Amino acid sequence: MKKKKLLRPAAVLAVISMTLSSLAYTPGNAAAKEKPVQTAQIEDVKSQPIYSYEEAIRETVYVESTLDSDENGKADRIAVDIIRPKETEEGLKVPVIMDASPYYESMGRGNESEVKDRDKDGINEKFPLFYDNYFVPRGYAVALPEMVGTNNSDGCPTTGGYEEIESIRVVIDWMNGRAKAWDQDNNEVKADWTTGNVGMIGKSYDGTLANGVAATGVEGLKTIVPIGAISSWYNYYRYEGLTYYNNGPGGLASRVASSSRKDVCKPVFDRLNAEADDPSGDYNEFWDERNYVKDVKNVKASVFAVHGLNDFNVKMNHLADWWLALSKEEVPRKLWLTQTGHVDPFDFRRAEWVDTLHRWFDYWLMDIENGIMDEPAVDIERGADNWETQSSWPDQNAANVKIRLAPGENDQTNGMLTTGPVKGNFQQSFTDNPTQTEQQMVTNETAVKSDRLAFLSPQLEEDVRLSGIPEISLRAKVNKEDSNLTVLIVDYGEDTRIHHEGPGEGVRTLNTESCWGESISTDDGCYKETEKTTHTAPYEVVTRGWFDPQNWKTIEKDDPLKVGKSYKFEWDVLPEDYVFKEGHRIGIIIAGSDRRRTIPSTTGATFEVKLGQSYISLPVVGGKKAVGF
Repeated sequence: MKKKKLLRPAAVLAVISMTLSSLAYTPGNAAAKEKPVQTAQIEDVKSQPIYSYEEAIRETVYVESTLDSDENGKADRIAVDIIRPKETEEGLKVPVIMDASPYYESMGRGNESEVKDRDKDGINEKFPLFYDNYFVPRGYAVALPEMVGTNNSDGCPTTGGYEEIESIRVVIDWMNGRAKAWDQDNNEVKADWTTGNVGMIGKSYDGTLANGVAATGVEGLKTIVPIGAISSWYNYYRYEGLTYYNNGPGGLASRVASSSRKDVCKPVFDRLNAEADDPSGDYNEFWDERNYVKDVKNVKASVFAVHGLNDFNVKMNHLADWWLALSKEEVPRKLWLTQTGHVDPFDFRRAEWVDTLHRWFDYWLMDIENGIMDEPAVDIERGADNWETQSSWPDQNAANVKIRLAPGENDQTNGMLTTGPVKGNFQQSFTDNPTQTEQQMVTNETAVKSDRLAFLSPQLEEDVRLSGIPEISLRAKVNKEDSNLTVLIVDYGEDTRIHHEGPGEGVRTLNTESCWGESISTDDGCYKETEKTTHTAPYEVVTRGWFDPQNWKTIEKDDPLKVGKSYKFEWDVLPEDYVFKEGHRIGIIIAGSDRRRTIPSTTGATFEVKLGQSYISLPVVGGKKAVGF
């Protein structure tokens, strides 16, 4: 892994040799000013809260872009709310923590759905989330840009398109003197108070914008912290040729658009839905524009990614594709993987998160060498609040193990899993049942059913850990030109696990609060605490994968199936890191439509699967020897 060149100011070296001392760190060229200003204070190799939050400067600027996304003949201006220490008016220069979002009016941010400018008077009294309360006193500015077409910004949203990414990239340009901005009175405003070092952070759409902007290679963006973020919008609305639901891009754009701009932008929303091409589910130019992974070579910023292993909003393939591409390019990086769903780390590991994020931003934005890049790169939650660390993900000791599908002892028993050869011409059939639920697919696993196939391992003699991306390969015939395929990897064994499919996706909001940073009457920096939720169940669906058999060649084009022809259907299952415990069984379920996750097929196709030529490849830590069967 490449490491950023470390700047070790003499002041920071002095801290290391003084246990009880504190000293000043001067970002930018503040020391060159004739008038002395209070500079950031470093103690215990951390920036300290010495600036007044109450007296901080709060302002709104409108950055001019080169966009005209609503086609009104005027350049779109992007609204940005900023809070910074008042000392920046006296020569102090500070780095910027930026949370760009489309949600500041429509949905709000965080577990408590905080929005900006509640009274719509154009003055923002509330900065959502804790970043401003905590980091401004420590010598940072916090900027909250509103994505194109949302809240007080001009234009129209385009669901991950060029316009959205450009609308945020230009804000970083302004912070580095490469673009212009105005205040509400149309006076030009310069960002002469910043060092130009910017760190982007955000959950979900906010983190997606961070990924997209990083993929432009914009100068000044030093780090991003994407939380549950999209890396390719095709994978948000599609999986291997199957569409999750219709009218997604246009519907989301309409949802996030400023309440005053929905009618103006309706032609844009209609165009998005048309170009997305829901009926085919294929990957096309529309989706390629919204694929940030393909531009990973442009990334200059470090990346601290956080993702839920059980996030079924922004699924794990977003993280895996992005992370593996970053790894290939040797981008400096860090990763947290939680057993919860689409949840912010502030709500599943609060104290550790604030401390780690503080050190991360200090390192990348203030050049404070605090050792964070010398620590294990990956934290993984194994059970509720039970975390372990490792040097990489997937685990460097994981190896793909080919596990074959074998018949049961007779026609009335389920199939079996084996790492050995399957001798004989064995076949099993199932018929797609579009009304079948996932629960029906996985329960009664030892029974033979007409609408699914089930294969079980023996009871495990020791723990077996998956780490990476499983792959399924089915040799099969089908009696229709089109259908759906689903594969589920199941842990059969009673256990108490995080209840990630329950309300809160693995966390419960409590009545107590904790405060992070300083407070004023309109922005107190205090948030309700949370705790993990668990449940005891006889099985856990560990991961899933879906497939459009018509995309057996490529996701870029359908190829109608020929009845009776033998096909090799291969696709990736959602990435995972999971431990099957000793005494449990690994189960593989193969079925047709998954009505909960995808648009079901209506053909009622029957698949005839050749068992000896079909298998699932599992990324097992320790390889074949660790499987034990």
